[in-house]
Amino acid sequence: QVQLVESGGGLVQAGGSLRLSCAASGRTYSSRAAGWFRQSPGKEREFVAAVTWTGGSTIYTDSVKGRFTISRDNAKNTVWLQMNGLKIEDTAVYYCALGRIATMEKRDYDFWGQGTQVTVSS
Repeated sequence: QVQLVESGGGLVQAGGSLRLSCAASGRTYSSRAAGWFRQSPGKEREFVAAVTWTGGSTIYTDSVKGRFTISRDNAKNTVWLQMNGLKIEDTAVYYCALGRIATMEKRDYDFWGQGTQVTVSS
């Protein structure tokens, strides 16, 4: 099994930046793709970004392209989401997840963290 713990969320003004971290423990982290998803009140959990095990390939939802960057350090069992140019509509609980392949589909991810709140104010 694997445990995922997100951190780095908080309150930030529009246009600001935050860096989310996802620390993984457990052997299952090995060889797995990683993704970030987010969920706002009353909305479905949606895909944000994903990265392959090697870090060589990334995918992003259109609304964050050019603003967010996903990265990982497998030696540290950590995945990051650097968020720049934050907008009010980025406000959500952000979840880290691990899966067998890097896709936009929630069903492809087996392990999930508890989430970290990101609030963007005007």
